[in-house]
Amino acid sequence: MSPTQDPAHDPAHDPAYDRRHSDDLLTFVRTSPSPYHVVASAAQRLEKAGFEELSESDDWTGAEGGRYVVRGGALIAWYVPHGAPARTPFRIIGAHTDSPNLRIKPSPDTSSAGWRQIAVEIYGGVPLNTWLDRDLGVSGRLTLRDGSTRLVRVDKPLLRVPQLAIHLDRTVNEGLALDRQRHMTPLWGLGGSEPGGLLGRIAEEADAGSAEILGWDLMLHDIQPPGYLGADEEFIVSPRLDNLISVHAGVTALVAAATSRPPAHIPVLAAFDHEEVGSGSESGAQGPLLERVLGRGVAARGGSGEDWNRALAGAFCVSSDMSHAVHPNYTECHDPDHRPLPNGGPVIKVNVNQRYATDGTGIAAFAAASERAGVPWQPFVSNNAIPCGTSIGPITAARLGVTTVDVGVPGLSMHSARELCGARDPGLLARVLTEFVTAD
Repeated sequence: MSPTQDPAHDPAHDPAYDRRHSDDLLTFVRTSPSPYHVVASAAQRLEKAGFEELSESDDWTGAEGGRYVVRGGALIAWYVPHGAPARTPFRIIGAHTDSPNLRIKPSPDTSSAGWRQIAVEIYGGVPLNTWLDRDLGVSGRLTLRDGSTRLVRVDKPLLRVPQLAIHLDRTVNEGLALDRQRHMTPLWGLGGSEPGGLLGRIAEEADAGSAEILGWDLMLHDIQPPGYLGADEEFIVSPRLDNLISVHAGVTALVAAATSRPPAHIPVLAAFDHEEVGSGSESGAQGPLLERVLGRGVAARGGSGEDWNRALAGAFCVSSDMSHAVHPNYTECHDPDHRPLPNGGPVIKVNVNQRYATDGTGIAAFAAASERAGVPWQPFVSNNAIPCGTSIGPITAARLGVTTVDVGVPGLSMHSARELCGARDPGLLARVLTEFVTAD
């Protein structure tokens, strides 16, 4: 299929499926304001399909069917067909659960000029202006005295980072005239600093005593719900599309693999945390989690080191992350011959300097899966004068030595508090990923 083919003219295209998928994606986003909630939402969907959670301290011997492992904000899930040999190769979908945002500091209570405020740290590449004048809630996890953790989500207008009035900063429309990072301290009331004030409020929401909370991983999120945009609702506007689109599509594909005829390989979903800050953590792509889980799966089926090497030799990974659509107001920032558009299907991302792991073999494999699924695809490469971002693809390829292709849904406002993509594209991506993990 031609990369530029219009999906509306494709007889295999099913707009009703794509709309149902996007509706379900918006539900997934609403329930997933932090990486820990993303994992919980994904796990709930997997369990409905018959997957079972394994602890890393359990004995995995003989485990077949659908299984998953959770470590903090990361989830690795896989499906082992009955009787699959230990050397069975893997089909891996890689994604990430985190998004750029504002995270609450360990000693958060502060104040200025009679206002109560909360100290935050900037996580990832945040376009700071998009977080101004938004009603913000709090989400994440609390760690209690007994070592247990508890998810918390406050979907109330609890915090806000107010802009400086234009009367006091006449240059605001000429760029970020002030050092905005010094002024990203949200306010939440009047009065002096109240030690433990916000934490106490959050503890109430989590039905936990403040004295029992010894640690937390808390972040802010925009409480405005996701939705559709445009005269024909052809766009989605939502927080955290980067990269919940891919996590949601990966879960959809893995469930399909578990509920259809047994695949000839081991389908895997690897949803990592901390991609937006380099993936260098125990739950990130640079960590050992995926390698350990896959290796233990081979050993659990009685495999040897030779079986492990054979399983990797036949493995393939699709690293799925958000990509850039051509921006109509800044066309000069894009390569003139590579300008993906929303609702034109997923993009294959190429960078010869290995910011993406795609090569010709990967392009051909993903293009073939797209053709079988009846889904168009688009090529993406950055303008030579503007270095591109990166993804978990090169990290996974280097760590495991498996063929990897980087793909994604094209969108605008990447890393903004609210991002935009085509309403059809999430469903198109899910259809290709499903074909990728279910085909022989």
